[in-house]
Amino acid sequence: MSIQKRITLWFTLLTNSVLVLFMGFVYLSAYKNRLNEFYTILEKEAITKINLLLETELDAITLQTIYRENREILYEVEVAIYDGEEQLVYHDAVEIDFVKETPEMFKEIRENKSMQFIQEGWQVLGFVYEYRGKPFFVTAAAYDAYGYSKLENIRDTIIIVLFIGVLFIVFLGRYFAKKIIRPVTEMIMEAEMISASNLHLRLGEGEEQDELKQLAHTINRLLERLEKSFESQKQFVSYVSHELRTPLTAIITELEWALQRERNLEEYQETLENVLADGHGMAKLLSTLLDFAKANYDRSEVNFKPIRVDEVLLDASTELQKSNPEYKVELDFAENSEEEEVTVEGNAYLLSIAFSNLMSNACKFSKNHKCTISISLENNQAKVLFRDNGIGIPKQELNKIFTPFYRGQNKNFAKGSGIGLTLVKKIVDMHLGEIKVTSDVIKGSIFEVFLPKS
Repeated sequence: MSIQKRITLWFTLLTNSVLVLFMGFVYLSAYKNRLNEFYTILEKEAITKINLLLETELDAITLQTIYRENREILYEVEVAIYDGEEQLVYHDAVEIDFVKETPEMFKEIRENKSMQFIQEGWQVLGFVYEYRGKPFFVTAAAYDAYGYSKLENIRDTIIIVLFIGVLFIVFLGRYFAKKIIRPVTEMIMEAEMISASNLHLRLGEGEEQDELKQLAHTINRLLERLEKSFESQKQFVSYVSHELRTPLTAIITELEWALQRERNLEEYQETLENVLADGHGMAKLLSTLLDFAKANYDRSEVNFKPIRVDEVLLDASTELQKSNPEYKVELDFAENSEEEEVTVEGNAYLLSIAFSNLMSNACKFSKNHKCTISISLENNQAKVLFRDNGIGIPKQELNKIFTPFYRGQNKNFAKGSGIGLTLVKKIVDMHLGEIKVTSDVIKGSIFEVFLPKS
């Protein structure tokens, strides 16, 4: 069953239940009011007759005549009066005697001073009435034709109104259920249009500040993360296929050349060395590409915590110099004696990759293979400066160096993949930071990384 039908069903059931309870309460109130009012009328009629009989000394025959001639008239009451010895004093119509008084009835009236019951639709009232110190037992009975007629009219009206109300509620339930579900239906239609080829599409969030808008917003955020993940995978596959083609071609060429004819030991050794060098290059490239893929993760999926920038720099420089003994990294922490000045909210692994790439570039493109690093505090941000005395970057290339696989005029100076600076930029962006570069082809380059303090 669809949600729209369930809403309609529950709305109809609940509303009709309330309507039935309300109508039942109205009918029950009318029933009780009629009952109590008619018992009051019976009591008044009975007291009137006993007063006429005892005080005015009106003869019984006259009272009986009045009863017989008017018994068909509404509220004409059959009254019987007994003395304290339970002997009949007066009866409107002994031959009719609708109510048969019994000793048990007199006993209950004597004990409770009154009693009420219904017999075949007739309401019967019995009570004790004292006249000049003498008790009399009085019973009165009548059929409330007019009251029952009004009650039937109320019942019929309730049934008709309830039937019309049910139809009206069903119609309203369908209408409002359709109106409530309409945004969900629109979301379903929009979601069916989204596929892997058009993940840029988003669900309409509407203007109402309700749970459906929150749902649409949550789904849109999910789509954003999926889109980033898909783009990251596509880029990774593209980068791998692009970059591995060259070293694989070189390895295949070297091996084919070695197999064309029998070679001497020196030639085989040279071929193996070339293949080994290409293999190391591929391993390094794959490691870089994997780091690049991690840098494309959604920020919400990365573990951030307070870390000290100086410690990350120290670890990164140590690892870099282990693999490249000829590199020299000079760290200047003299201005940063306070721990708070160098603590940022970040991921130590990713920042280590970024810092290592900047150090490696500075050393690689400097003739003395040296990189100078300093840390300072600027505008409530930790500023890390990487300086080299290398060949520099031409001004026309400064706005392109963060493009994937871009290599400028310095590509002949040292080997590289063109991914390093792109990776650095993505990691800094993930940390909500900023990277700036100034360069001179004579003096070298300066990279400045700004990271928000923890």
